[in-house]
Amino acid sequence: MALVIASFLSIEGLRMNYLTYIQTKESCVKGGHMIEEIIKRNLEHCFRPNSNVNLKRSLNKANNLTGTYPGFKFLTQSTGFSQGYLAFLYLKCRHPSLLLAMAVLLLLSGCNVWDAEISCLKVLVQGDIQRVAQIREQRFLGKVPEGRAHCLGGDHAVTFSQSPWQDWPNYWATGDSSSLSPHTLLDKTFFGPNARGLNGALYELELQRVELIKFNLFDNSGTYEAYITGRDGTAGPVLQAWPEMQLPPNHPNYKDIESNPEKVCGGELIRFRTVTGICNDIYNPLMGSTHQLFARNVQFDTTFPDLDLNEITKNRHGNRLGLLKPDPQVISRKLFTRMQSQPDKCQRGYGLPDSTAEAECDYKKALTFNVLAVFWIQFMTHDWFSHVDEERNQPQWMTAGCATQLVDNIEQPLTSEDIEKLGCRPDDRINIAPVADNTPPRSFTHDGQPYFTRAPKTTRNNVTAWWDASQLYGYDERSSQRVKRDPKDSAKLLLMSDNESAGEVDKLGYLPTFESTDPINPEWSGQEATAFPDNWSIGLSFFHNVFAREHNAFVDEFRKLVTQTPDADSGLRNPAKPEVVIRYQDVTPDELFNVARLVISAEIAKIHTIEWTTQLLYNEPLYRGMNANWHGLFHEHEAVSEVLREIIRQLDNTDDVRKANSFYAAFAGGAGIFGLGNHRYEGTPFYSLVDRGRKDIWTLTSNDDINGGVNHFGSPFNFPEEFVTVYRLHPLLPDLIEYREWNKDPNVIKQKIPIMETFRGKATEVMRRKGLANWALSMGRQRAGELTLQNHPQFLQNLKMPHLQSPTQQVDIAALDLIRDRERGIPRYNEFRRQYGLKQLTSFEDFIDSHLPENSSIRREQGQLVQTLREVYGQHQCDESKVITQAQLNDDKSPINDCLGHPDGSFIDNIEDVDTVVGWLAEFKRPHGFAISETQFVVFILNASRRLFSDRFLTSSFRPEFYTTLGVEWVMHNGPGPQMIEKGMSNGHKQQPVSPMKRVLLRTLPELAGELQGVVNVFDPWARDRGEYYSTQWRATPEAEGDAAFAK
Repeated sequence: MALVIASFLSIEGLRMNYLTYIQTKESCVKGGHMIEEIIKRNLEHCFRPNSNVNLKRSLNKANNLTGTYPGFKFLTQSTGFSQGYLAFLYLKCRHPSLLLAMAVLLLLSGCNVWDAEISCLKVLVQGDIQRVAQIREQRFLGKVPEGRAHCLGGDHAVTFSQSPWQDWPNYWATGDSSSLSPHTLLDKTFFGPNARGLNGALYELELQRVELIKFNLFDNSGTYEAYITGRDGTAGPVLQAWPEMQLPPNHPNYKDIESNPEKVCGGELIRFRTVTGICNDIYNPLMGSTHQLFARNVQFDTTFPDLDLNEITKNRHGNRLGLLKPDPQVISRKLFTRMQSQPDKCQRGYGLPDSTAEAECDYKKALTFNVLAVFWIQFMTHDWFSHVDEERNQPQWMTAGCATQLVDNIEQPLTSEDIEKLGCRPDDRINIAPVADNTPPRSFTHDGQPYFTRAPKTTRNNVTAWWDASQLYGYDERSSQRVKRDPKDSAKLLLMSDNESAGEVDKLGYLPTFESTDPINPEWSGQEATAFPDNWSIGLSFFHNVFAREHNAFVDEFRKLVTQTPDADSGLRNPAKPEVVIRYQDVTPDELFNVARLVISAEIAKIHTIEWTTQLLYNEPLYRGMNANWHGLFHEHEAVSEVLREIIRQLDNTDDVRKANSFYAAFAGGAGIFGLGNHRYEGTPFYSLVDRGRKDIWTLTSNDDINGGVNHFGSPFNFPEEFVTVYRLHPLLPDLIEYREWNKDPNVIKQKIPIMETFRGKATEVMRRKGLANWALSMGRQRAGELTLQNHPQFLQNLKMPHLQSPTQQVDIAALDLIRDRERGIPRYNEFRRQYGLKQLTSFEDFIDSHLPENSSIRREQGQLVQTLREVYGQHQCDESKVITQAQLNDDKSPINDCLGHPDGSFIDNIEDVDTVVGWLAEFKRPHGFAISETQFVVFILNASRRLFSDRFLTSSFRPEFYTTLGVEWVMHNGPGPQMIEKGMSNGHKQQPVSPMKRVLLRTLPELAGELQGVVNVFDPWARDRGEYYSTQWRATPEAEGDAAFAK
């Protein structure tokens, strides 16, 4: 991504050289002569008399390393180091390196430049490249001018450029094989259509990330005023420490920090992940810890739209909103319910007696995502956030809807006939959600602009915000008491052997169940003992057991080294005695337990980043982007990555606030966020970074080294409420799990087990009875549901909850999702998009996928759903005098008004009132291979990066001093020993490492080695033939051709 940023910022020289080309077109036939002339001019500019003399040395070293020279031969390399070199050249010379790319493009085109290439040259000459916006109203909205679209995607990209959806998914090579350029001459080069499409997509995604960091950080904990106004002469966006993030005097560890001469975390508090998450950042001990306030990604005054806090909000919604308005149960029943062709075989999601395979609950199926992936994200969210305390909200109760609906655009009470037809329940009752502070927020003024210091209401995150596997290990004293360690080896988690499990005796064991003396809620009785037992399911049982086994597998491997090399250096160090070598035999059980937690946490973060997410977002730009987040764009070229890491170190120290944050975020994509700052080399000249003899001088005695890799971009890290919203992924769940057995015929569906029968203690019982391997096979083979309208599991709309104090003792989870979002002040869909830098919609018809043929049955279904949206949310007569947002302007720079471009006084759709979840489920047009919507994705762009940027243990403290040498190798290689490599190619990539989750399953479920042999990504349906370039076809592998799932 650093390459793309550097390249596309290079405009002036490209314009100059294009004009040179026009003037000397006859020289084009000489090909290389023209290119050499341009290169010569570029290097003369670069080495002008006042240039840094060290630059020549660094370039020479770079040339020696690659065995080439700065010329045409070097530039025609299509991957890796040459790309890094171009970025490097730009950074040091501040001269447009991409002019060389233009010259190569002209040569390879044989001077007969195709239409798209001409468009590219025009774009470069006109300087038609989007830059990082200086103010919110100028930000990039994912739309590019026609010429740029044509350059990056040809006629196809131009055809759909007028839609509200982002342009990059229409570029070359961003879809399946049909998106690849038909041209063959340039295809293999860095400058060909496919590379342009991919790099253009990556550039635009990176530009969005940079602007999201710049415009979408709103902390609720009291630091926002300093973010806007600065502190003691330091600009807010580069502040990295805050008084609000210090421990209060009554905190148990307050004296530990106060007794430190430097008044920062030290000693045992920084060695490992603490239970409550304090001291991850040694300068901000409270950051990310349990009970900190959720942040926001949207302007404070746009939250809680039903409160009508200002004139703009009133203009936007016209008094049409309320906590139960529009009615959440009516929305659920009309827009979320799965239609059933055979209702008697589904029974509202509860299936048939004895879980017979004849049961059938219809659902719209995801293309390339399996049920394991669904439960994985539940496993993750339990680590990241929780609004409730031990599964409890406030004690007060409230109604949950099923009271009114719009009839001919007028709100009317539901009749008994309406209620029966809808299937909703007026007597449902739910607890009110907890609130930390609902007093009016203080305001302040800066540069004449008024601001709130926080949102009108705030809530607390009752778990740690770090990627620390707190769902396994605990997030406070009470939860940690539920974690059971092996009394025979306290470095291990306790696992019980179960001889009754299906198949062979499972020697690796299962987690024990809770005991009566454990600190648990009554409804958790019978579940596996683990730190976070809320909403227990068969999928959570699976992943908790698997990673408990993985924890113990790491301990066993470490014990082998203790036996083999007891006196060898383990790599571990104690910050209190950093000079003392800790041998393998010296590592205590407590130390080893905490090291294992570090390893498991990092391993989980890696799985989520480069395996789960790349299957969720199944296309080449996101494969490259997510791997860049973790490894770096140039991970196969360590010298280039180190160059970019040094750039980041220098940017972090610059006084240019805006440039520092923007470029830090951008170049981290080149170096990789994971492990940032975990090495430091003597001196700063770039040539030292390509010197293989360089010395790492990172030291455990330096606080700046320990904490040096983190960057919070001026705002303390915690997850925002909006991040929670986009993880409302219930449509991914089927109602029934297609149960199979690995040691019989895996192609045969033996039973269809209702998920409702695998909740809470039932999950534990059925896990033990049927076996971990069979559940892995069943969930690995079955497709997830599609995230779209009318696809919520029926059982969740009729969830039986005996502990509820209501007449029905049931709850509609789909309706509850809407209520919780409203309680927490999530802006409605259109303003939500504007806040995140996306184009607004102007009518419900905008949701329809215009890529589909007019007579398509799918398009007709989308049209019917649009009519239902209009029926539920209604219309109003618009007034163009009412301005409805300050987040964006119209294309002509005028304020956006109530009419959204329609004539004044016309009746328009209430698109502004649509609940955000409803809106993104209605996004029928999505980038190729995306299981989620564009709106959800942009929230991920920001927060998926921040949770890596801010975590010391995933950046500068990812070192043997904390993880041990084995721990570092385990995370880097996906397990012990050298990296395992997959055979063959996948999506054009060959010789890829065996994925981290696959390695985990091979260790913890070795009996599945045969089933996993052809699996490339564990979260892709296991028996699906992945085909060629990002195919989403539902086609069986040869071994699964008899599987009934492929006959449908």
